[in-house]
Amino acid sequence: MQKGRVKGLATRGHRIAFGNFAIKSLEEGWITARQIEAARIAVTRAMKREGQVWVRIFPDKPITKKPAEVRMGKGKGAPEYWVACVKPGTILFESGGVPLAVATESLRLACMKLPLRTSIVVRPDYVDEA
Repeated sequence: MQKGRVKGLATRGHRIAFGNFAIKSLEEGWITARQIEAARIAVTRAMKREGQVWVRIFPDKPITKKPAEVRMGKGKGAPEYWVACVKPGTILFESGGVPLAVATESLRLACMKLPLRTSIVVRPDYVDEA
């Protein structure tokens, strides 16, 4: 699989589908499986395992690397890690079942774990019960 380039805006996965709050990417890039998992753990810990969390991206692109001090040739290197290609506007995580203050704080902590600029968005028809 070639490296390629992430171009354009997200046309799929750019609307909140499951929860009331979400993290939306503002720039393009790669997010590794480790970064996705670190962000997911940060959200669930901050929410104290209340409510629900949905991960909307999946790392399906293998990034390969050849070992250090190996000569050129002899084929492609072994997969080193996996990434998800993200376009601007893609919804990365969603959460629901918790108050607005708890959700925004937990999603803010998750944003710190991600390598891209992101924003926290709220479903347009959401009404706070508090």
